[in-house]
Amino acid sequence: MIPKPTLALRLQFTSPVRWLLPVMLVLLFLAILIWLPWQARQMESNERQEQLIADTLWVEQTIRFQLGRDEDSLRTLAADIGAATLTPEQLRERMLGLLKNGHELQRVMWLAPDGRVLASTDSGTAQAELSAASQATFEQTRKTRNGNYVQPEVLPHKPANAAAAVLMDYHQPLFRGKAYLGSLVATYQAAALLDEMVPWWFAQDNQVSLVDRDDRVLARRAAAGPGQGVYTHKRALDLPGASVWLLTDSVKSAPRLLPNLLVGSVIALTLGLLWSLLALWKHISRRLAAEGALRQQMSFRTAMENSLVTGLRARDLDGRVTYVNPAFCQIVGYPPEAVVGKLPPMPYWAPEAMSEYQERFANVLAGNATPQFETMFQRPSGERVQVLIFESPLMDKDGKQTGWMGSILDISDRRRVEELNRQQQEKLQASARLATMGEMASMLAHELNQPLAAISSYATGALNVLKRAQDSGDAVDAGMLKPALEQASAQAQRAGQIIRSVHEFVKKSEPERRAVPMASLVDDIGALIELQARQCYVAFKSEIPPELPPVLADRVMIEQVLLNLTRNGIEAMAHIAPQRRLLRVVASHDAVQNQIVVDVIDQGHGIPQEVAERLFSPFFSTKAEGMGMGLNICRTAIEFHGGTLNHRANPAGGTIFTFVLPAAPVAPQGD
Repeated sequence: MIPKPTLALRLQFTSPVRWLLPVMLVLLFLAILIWLPWQARQMESNERQEQLIADTLWVEQTIRFQLGRDEDSLRTLAADIGAATLTPEQLRERMLGLLKNGHELQRVMWLAPDGRVLASTDSGTAQAELSAASQATFEQTRKTRNGNYVQPEVLPHKPANAAAAVLMDYHQPLFRGKAYLGSLVATYQAAALLDEMVPWWFAQDNQVSLVDRDDRVLARRAAAGPGQGVYTHKRALDLPGASVWLLTDSVKSAPRLLPNLLVGSVIALTLGLLWSLLALWKHISRRLAAEGALRQQMSFRTAMENSLVTGLRARDLDGRVTYVNPAFCQIVGYPPEAVVGKLPPMPYWAPEAMSEYQERFANVLAGNATPQFETMFQRPSGERVQVLIFESPLMDKDGKQTGWMGSILDISDRRRVEELNRQQQEKLQASARLATMGEMASMLAHELNQPLAAISSYATGALNVLKRAQDSGDAVDAGMLKPALEQASAQAQRAGQIIRSVHEFVKKSEPERRAVPMASLVDDIGALIELQARQCYVAFKSEIPPELPPVLADRVMIEQVLLNLTRNGIEAMAHIAPQRRLLRVVASHDAVQNQIVVDVIDQGHGIPQEVAERLFSPFFSTKAEGMGMGLNICRTAIEFHGGTLNHRANPAGGTIFTFVLPAAPVAPQGD
């Protein structure tokens, strides 16, 4: 029972001294509430003006940079004309190229010294129509031999919207030695300069104008409406021969005196202070409410822990179990009283893994608990339960470790499902190999027919030799029989190699990863690859370096991957020119990652983008008779070995499939 406040405590709460400091703080915040928004308004105004100046400078530099690029292009064109290296067609193409690269240009023409148009992007123009200012600049550039701009003019008798059509000429003189050839005249539209070179984000916040020295508007862009006249900046473009200024006027008005965020924060802080003053007398009530809330939270926490399917186990620094939840008891099959307060060995430890438990418990006592591991628990009935345990330090309110908290998941069902999936995958791979051999049955029959026919022929020949020797009574000539028998033996070995390759490929076996030379893998199925290649008139080439380290892999699975990839490559080249039908298998060693990289390279029709996105998806196939499982099985087999399978386009045409396998560890050599 919490005692009620005494009379002295109540007098202390109502003492004027204790209220003086909060009242002074409230008055101080009220003063800040009046001063701070005004100061913030000034800071925001200055920041907006500085940002406008920086953005205007950036836009000015962008326009001047583009005009400089156009000037360089015109000087280059003038030099080529002076060198007489351009035909009229090439000259016109060069001029049209300037218009294409610079949309701000309206026209480019070459004027003779007498003003005649020698070449122009406008067709049908014989005499240039230049303003008086442009005529004066035309004569000036002849004397100065330097390019100059013409001051753009807004004629007073034109309508108000004629500013959008204001033009500005740039004259670049042409000389061949000292001989004057005229001038290149590039005409700019003032409005196009703003449309092409002012970014949209800047035009959305500002009215941008080009004005002359008398502030008459030459062009204007106001995507978001007219400017407010609050934030403005004027910047000269610094064009030789012309006075053009860039004027920006922000569409933003002056900042409000009372920004919402600032006022809201000050008001919230003031209300918080008032709330703290009013909450003094509620101190005891809050304590009682907190205790009630704590009891409620404890009840809620207990109910939540009881509803979890994840087992929870807490241990102190000595390894003694201090807490378990119902889910943990359900996993191990023991009640809480049989586990809580116990030190290892625990009753749910399996006898065959006792040494593993003891070693892990010693690491826990040493402060080196494994964050995540799998182990086996035993229920009272003897049933084994495979669990996944997560361990983390258990801290008190001061941050000091008091023990370990473990989360236990029953993964027995998951492991059974994974094992079932593994078995199904093996069956699927075996079915794929059998399907592959079914597709190759006719080719195998044709391939075996040749060595068998040869054996029959050589055997018949040997029998004929023996018969003639028997009929004539002469001795059998071993020199005549030996070549025939050797050829028959070689053909028998060839047929046997084909049969052994088929048998090794289709036989079912448990995956077994061991060190296997890459050359041996390719050689073992070389007969099957060449069998398919000869059927489609494809040349097969294997490039395996002799010093290549062996791979750590299951032989049958990698042979299946190689056979599937080479078969796809052979089929991809069925409809191309015969001289380009080359299939290569290239292997290399990545010494940094200690991996073997294998490329299967064809020069076929390639893989379209829409097919590449679903290439490795199950049951997706571009073949009418395909099951859509070949590449998916290949990727699964490579990922089983910890590698990757990818593809990319072949620069010479076709596709390159690349898979990566770990290299086998090198055995240490003795002295």
